[in-house]
Amino acid sequence: MKSLCIILPATDETNALAESVRVSKQLLGAYELSYIIVTSPRLTTPQCRATIARLKQEYGPLITTFDQTLPGPGGANRDAFQKVRSEYTLMMPSDLEIETGILPEMVGKLDEGWDICTATRWRGGARFKGYHPLKLVLNFVFQQFFRALYLTTLSDLTYGYRAYKTEPMRRIIWQETGFPYFIEHLLKPLRLGYRITEVNASWQPREEGKSHANARELLGYVRAGLQIRFLPKRQFCYSVADEYHG
Repeated sequence: MKSLCIILPATDETNALAESVRVSKQLLGAYELSYIIVTSPRLTTPQCRATIARLKQEYGPLITTFDQTLPGPGGANRDAFQKVRSEYTLMMPSDLEIETGILPEMVGKLDEGWDICTATRWRGGARFKGYHPLKLVLNFVFQQFFRALYLTTLSDLTYGYRAYKTEPMRRIIWQETGFPYFIEHLLKPLRLGYRITEVNASWQPREEGKSHANARELLGYVRAGLQIRFLPKRQFCYSVADEYHG
């Protein structure tokens, strides 16, 4: 049985966080599961912390939780990744904006030999519910520009909903801490030759809590995408090799 760690950053989620744990455990019973719930010393609410305490009581040693030290959502995921000891890692939001039903398919792609499986909201037509029309257009233009720049068929480069093999990703030097981490997390492996695939997913607005994204963070996606495209690959890795051929 393969081991799988699920990283769940949490700030103001309560029912959605509990449901994320419950549903993922139900759907991924074929794997040896563990969870890392990352909290923010400044942003995580008392209600969210109370939910985490209840989850620890219910699921016991399956759940580890700690306050992040690096700032931002990228920092939360980077801090958590340092604690992962499983063969596979799953990075997902805890706000239920995501389509959880695709979890077995995503992780199953790793069993098939892929290094990373990322969810896409764009393949087969836009799969957004309640997304602001202007934001939808800007997202589409952004995705098409960077698809062309990187000569890739991947259709959703920014969705922070991914399963990946743990050890290969330890070879990469991560630099982003805000939302641009999610594009860095895909584009560096892409340039290094990792095998990446996608599965279709829907997006819907969260029912509780609020998004912490802002215009400054979103512009950071553009900066990170351009920077990663033109930097030498040797600057991405701790090892001497420029490419991974796992």
